[in-house]
Amino acid sequence: MLTLDKFEEASEKVKEVILETKLVYSDYLSGQTGNKVYLKPENLQFTGAYKVRGAYYKISTLSEEEREKGLITASAGNHAQGVAYAAKCYGCKAVIVMPTTTPLIKVNRTKSYGAEVILYGDVYDEACQKAYELAEKEGYTFIHPFDDLAVATGQGTIAMEIFKELPLVEYILVPIGGGGLATGVSTLAKLLNPKIKVIGVEPAGANCMQASFASGKVTTLPNVNTIADGTAVKTPGSTIFPYIQKNLDEIVTVEDDELVVAFLDMVENHKMIVENSGLLTVAALKHLDVKDKRVVAIMSGGNMDVITMSSVVQQGLIFRDRIFTVSVLLPDKPGELSKVSSIIAEEQGNVIKLDHNQFVTTNRNAAVELRITMESFGTEHKKQIMKALENNGYKPKLVRASL
Repeated sequence: MLTLDKFEEASEKVKEVILETKLVYSDYLSGQTGNKVYLKPENLQFTGAYKVRGAYYKISTLSEEEREKGLITASAGNHAQGVAYAAKCYGCKAVIVMPTTTPLIKVNRTKSYGAEVILYGDVYDEACQKAYELAEKEGYTFIHPFDDLAVATGQGTIAMEIFKELPLVEYILVPIGGGGLATGVSTLAKLLNPKIKVIGVEPAGANCMQASFASGKVTTLPNVNTIADGTAVKTPGSTIFPYIQKNLDEIVTVEDDELVVAFLDMVENHKMIVENSGLLTVAALKHLDVKDKRVVAIMSGGNMDVITMSSVVQQGLIFRDRIFTVSVLLPDKPGELSKVSSIIAEEQGNVIKLDHNQFVTTNRNAAVELRITMESFGTEHKKQIMKALENNGYKPKLVRASL
């Protein structure tokens, strides 16, 4: 059972391995939402995510015999690092099965803690099945990433810290993959204050818990498709599901595009790198239909590889109209390119790429196509540049931007 005594025990135990992640008040997000928004930055943990809490506490509850057999788990990355690090602390072997799609940074960091990594399957669920097979074959002790009450208890220590810092907290937003974090946080939060609202947040392309809520039983999605790889789970935990049903007030979903914008918000306004799954709660703040409430958004992790980071930044700039591409047709004669460039420069636009296509029509004298990718200050500035081009006789047409 998830009891207050067990949560208190876990809170003391995890202090041996976690870093203090004090709440960060966000002026920017508070102004955007009309609430008093605080961030719980678990992305700043030593392993880059909250998962070390549940892994370490779970392993502490095992017998010496269970630890000596060696540990095995399946994970998209953060639980893998948590188990690997905790196993290193206890001096036992760890085998981690990770999906082949796991970001390289998560794979390498898991290996750096001394764990053996096996890449298998396209999604977590396939990796998990492989881990079960290896556990049975080799006799390893299996550490489930979310469907385990001891693991959930360890994750729930986050709620204990939130209440100590902000006793009058009214809303807690928590990411959901398989449901372990949401189980621990919502259960302890309700024990400490039955009136508090705990909102679970899932990616729209992997909303297994929302589907399970709707059907009243654990439901498996046919497939998942989201950039939030840490929460790309087809089937939520069956052991923890009753606790979720009892203690979670609501589940909301966010689209991948919202995570892209949230990433830029965190980088620009808080100078923090947060992975896509960890940004679920930040993106969900705009979905809350409340005002003047004390809201805590748990940012669950920050393990993002630089290639993904680069792609997210580029897409975020495009979504915000900070980068856009227009196509204009102009006569193929000297001076036309300079003329267009001058118009953009006068409006303080910054050209970053040009594509001059002389073969868009058979009559080059009538028209050639010029595609201009440029930087702007945002949507209104983009409209200003477009209007200037129109006023000078060009007919700019927005096309898909690419860098």
